[in-house]
Amino acid sequence: MSEPQALRLHVPEPTGRPGCATDFSYLHLSPAGAARRPPVDTSHFDTADLAYDLVRVLDEEGRAVGPWAPEVDVEQLRRGLRAMMKTRAFDARMMVAQRQKKISFYMQCLGEEAIAVAHAQALQPGDMCFPTYRQQGLLLAREDIDLSELICQLMSNEGDPLKGRQLPVMYSYKRAGFFSISGNLATQFIQSVGWAMASAIQGDTRIASGWIGDGATAEADFHTALTFAHVYRAPVVLNVVNNQWAISSFQALAGGESTTFAARGVGCGIASLRVDGNDFLAVLAASRWAAERARGNLGPTLIEWVTLRAGAHSTSDDPSRYRPADDWSRFPLGDPIARLAAHLTGLGAWSAQEHEEARQALEAEVAAAFKQAEAKGTLLDGHIPSAASMFEDVYATVPPHLRAQRAAQAAEGGPSPC
Repeated sequence: MSEPQALRLHVPEPTGRPGCATDFSYLHLSPAGAARRPPVDTSHFDTADLAYDLVRVLDEEGRAVGPWAPEVDVEQLRRGLRAMMKTRAFDARMMVAQRQKKISFYMQCLGEEAIAVAHAQALQPGDMCFPTYRQQGLLLAREDIDLSELICQLMSNEGDPLKGRQLPVMYSYKRAGFFSISGNLATQFIQSVGWAMASAIQGDTRIASGWIGDGATAEADFHTALTFAHVYRAPVVLNVVNNQWAISSFQALAGGESTTFAARGVGCGIASLRVDGNDFLAVLAASRWAAERARGNLGPTLIEWVTLRAGAHSTSDDPSRYRPADDWSRFPLGDPIARLAAHLTGLGAWSAQEHEEARQALEAEVAAAFKQAEAKGTLLDGHIPSAASMFEDVYATVPPHLRAQRAAQAAEGGPSPC
């Protein structure tokens, strides 16, 4: 009888580290147009293959092909392209502002713009999104969101609608269906399911859209959300943005090495899709499909958006310490802005000249909004809400112990409110 073999654990490693190019062959990429499109009222059993394939619409020449190609007018695509460009311009300007010490912290969504912007086009007024800190495109795709107000939130200045009570980039817009961002990851998934359940209990028509990253799928809230969504057929779209990296840990450490995150949805009885997150048309089509299921009382849908975090996790992160510097230029799904621009150019509805003019105009719009917000104070000049404001707008009637604390602060000569 042979000696028993010693047991050992498998510790996943990324296929690229600093100094060597990433081998992206670990990504299963289906050809554009190859993935089938099942009917909206399909069961989760009938989406098992789609949890491993990749829904794609735009081919290498920028043409829309296959059953998922959505019916969409050119003007809507142009708005989507401009919204993505606006998001990228906004991110770039805020990154500079952080380096200038005018804001303390920022998180960009470079390379992921199509996911939030296209998804926003599939939602209706009254729907509620429960985003993470990389879905600013949900707001920037709208015409009713004041850019300077967003920047004031980043600066925590006099114009900050949240009065300095949230970390930068953690916006909150009830009127825009944008639930307060949580710094505790994965909480928004279970919250979105609960909100969707409440909407159904009330007999409402509004649906929810929850967001999570690949790394946060390892949190317990992710699994709890899937259980409740499945059991009660909650009208919710569950979005997993797989951008390959969770801060400094590769997506395989969250369980994405030998399977997909979409497959977890199927295993929990939820119809699931795996979608090219850098393909604006594929994102729009999949989002519409999932939203229609939710509105039709057909239950939840889980979508894994395959993309790449093209930059650092945040301004406090140095990705050169754990991943190759050229990942973004080598990523096989390309740049979402360039891909949609190529599609529109092929339709005769866009040009290189118009692209450059739009870029300059959007950068000027962001710069003007920044100047307007800067006039209300920045982190650099210390013009921020007073500590005394922490007692305001929390309770309808301030309880005695807080009134005592507020009086003690005033007696000690604390700063007066701005």
